[in-house]
Amino acid sequence: MTVNPVKAWFQRVILRRYWLCFIVMGLSFFGFGIGTLNLIYIFQANANLLLTHGWQALWDGGLVQLIEILVTGYTSLLAYIVFKACEYRLAHGLTDGL
Repeated sequence: MTVNPVKAWFQRVILRRYWLCFIVMGLSFFGFGIGTLNLIYIFQANANLLLTHGWQALWDGGLVQLIEILVTGYTSLLAYIVFKACEYRLAHGLTDGL
């Protein structure tokens, strides 16, 4: 079984240092917040544009915008996962032995 090099690096560099884990957790928290701030409203506006104007809106950039919305959503999800991993490590590091 092979080890994922990104996972191994993240565990070795980020999760073993509490101070760096805390900084990365904060950055991922802000990244998640920025990425999801108006995601629902932008998605609703894009869906309304595509439903109202159909194929014309699709070819005029609606499809590109929809793809950008999906990429932003998945990037925000990745930031949330990093946040939760750091939160788990910090919480368990502080409470082990209690």
